[in-house]
Amino acid sequence: MGKRREARERAVQFLFQHELNRPDDLDAALNQFWESQRAAAIAEDKGVANWGQPVELPPPTTEEAAVRLFADPLIRGALEFSAEADEVIKKHAVNWELHRIAAVDRNILRLAIYEMLHRDDIPPVVSINEAVDIAKKFSTQDSGKFVNGILDKVKGELMRPAREAS
Repeated sequence: MGKRREARERAVQFLFQHELNRPDDLDAALNQFWESQRAAAIAEDKGVANWGQPVELPPPTTEEAAVRLFADPLIRGALEFSAEADEVIKKHAVNWELHRIAAVDRNILRLAIYEMLHRDDIPPVVSINEAVDIAKKFSTQDSGKFVNGILDKVKGELMRPAREAS
């Protein structure tokens, strides 16, 4: 899996967690999230369960740092512009109330809409493809189609090329 895909998957996981349990301190929550991700990955590599036991973690690898470097601005941006993204979702999710959309799908959409509207360095079709694949992996059987349908409508309203970065 590419580092940007991994970063987007982690971003969606954090956004989901953030929606269900909003922290008082975003920086502390992000640090705790990344440490727990590293601890889980190390435990998985060693084939051991580490249920609540403190672990001395080595410094992050270059790959782990690259994932976080790409994911953190996505997380912060998606959170900053979540109200805007929610309005876009409501506009295009005909016959769906926002709170009835699965929380995973809602956060995948928020992330992708943030990328499409505010990250000119990411082509919109990349954001759509990544969101659809993440929805297929983390959500329901029909989520990929649902996410694709909403994001395709958003893409149609963009005032920039869909297949290239600005």
